[in-house]
Amino acid sequence: MKQTGWSGVDLARHYHSDLVRPILAERFPHLPYAAGRVGSGSDVLGFDDVTSQDHDWGLRLNLFVPADAVNEVDRELERQLPETYEGLPTRFAFTGQTERRHHVDVTSVSEFLDARLGFDPRTDPSVEDWLSLTGQAALEVTAGPVFIDIDGALIATRHALAWYPDDVWRYILACDWIRLAQELPLMSRAAEVGDEAGARVIAARLTQITMHLAFMLERRWPPYAKWFGTSFNRLTRAKELGEPLNKTLHADDDTDRQSGLARALEALLREQNTLGLTTATQAIVPFWDRPHIHPNPLIVSQLLGGIVRDEVRTLPYGRGSAEQRTDNVDILVNARARALLVAG
Repeated sequence: MKQTGWSGVDLARHYHSDLVRPILAERFPHLPYAAGRVGSGSDVLGFDDVTSQDHDWGLRLNLFVPADAVNEVDRELERQLPETYEGLPTRFAFTGQTERRHHVDVTSVSEFLDARLGFDPRTDPSVEDWLSLTGQAALEVTAGPVFIDIDGALIATRHALAWYPDDVWRYILACDWIRLAQELPLMSRAAEVGDEAGARVIAARLTQITMHLAFMLERRWPPYAKWFGTSFNRLTRAKELGEPLNKTLHADDDTDRQSGLARALEALLREQNTLGLTTATQAIVPFWDRPHIHPNPLIVSQLLGGIVRDEVRTLPYGRGSAEQRTDNVDILVNARARALLVAG
């Protein structure tokens, strides 16, 4: 693949305006369509660089048309697109594939949502729908630019997926605090018996949960693992949280690991209180008579106590959303598998 100074988003924008849009205007002048660069790919998140160009990067565009026009539009693009644009091939094979084809991904909005989410956020999603959602799945719909949207269907979808309903949000926040409570004392206990490797593994897991909590409090969808830390560094509180969390990850003794996590969690509790979700004054309390720390149980009680909807109040304690339940990639990238995961 020839390297270019353009980002993937810029390339998609010019590809649409210079080649795809004129073809549609000539061949389908009254077609209501939307075009943008959404779905998967580092370029959708704005994180692509020269390294990104070594595979599955290039002339890519998402085109949304009525379901009964998908095949005809796709055939017309295959017929009319030139072999190259700006020195890049318009047809190439993705990793693991052998067929060279254009990558103007023609589909309908409904088909796209079914593939990426497993539900349509415009049609009153169920609580289970929201729990099946991962941050990355949401970003594949809401991140990336929309160049044109004639009937507004794609933009409406993005608005509907802006954030969780309040009660579901409270439940997911509570589940992060519950997850912290489950393992925070274990980190210190492992160190206490000389299991330094085990303590560090737990510390890293607790750091990830704390970072996830920060995303949730800022109402920002977290991406998949490769860009999780990069996106975290763009949060409003990243600087305040970064130093204590780095201390937790790199500390050589349990006292420093505990103090790092405690500082980060106190900062997040202050933000949570500012949002009116809780009123607890302490994020951390002692764990029995041991020299270990534990999240204040009042936090979870207040978060869950503010839930109004019965279908959310009766959700299983602590299980949370799909991305809180597992880090198995084959489940997280599959909308059907995520739905099954949260169904029980």
